[in-house]
Amino acid sequence: MAEDKQPQNVVEGATTGGDVDDEEPATAKSAEDRKAANALQKLNDRDDEASSSGVNQEAVNNAMDALSGDVKGKGKAVDTNEDKITVAPEDVKFIESELELKKSEAIDLLRKSKGDVVEAVATYVS
Repeated sequence: MAEDKQPQNVVEGATTGGDVDDEEPATAKSAEDRKAANALQKLNDRDDEASSSGVNQEAVNNAMDALSGDVKGKGKAVDTNEDKITVAPEDVKFIESELELKKSEAIDLLRKSKGDVVEAVATYVS
């Protein structure tokens, strides 16, 4: 009987369960598989970077406000009388709860409508 030759990477006594120490990592066969594996690796790297870096929440909020146009300035005329208008705390709470706004946004909306709750809601809705 002729002796069968085994492949070079077969280790005597090893099983297919992955207990061979010098097992080579699986490589993607096609270019499409390599691209997909590379994209997944980049996503994992981004997740690691995002979770490890501390994000300054205040800076993010300021940037979002600037993008939405809530920040005063940039060539716009600022109404100085708007800051002098006082608003009732119960009006602020009402606007916050009913229109689901932040406290600062509710105050700004009430000041723009000169403290009138009905006008503030009408302005927001329209």
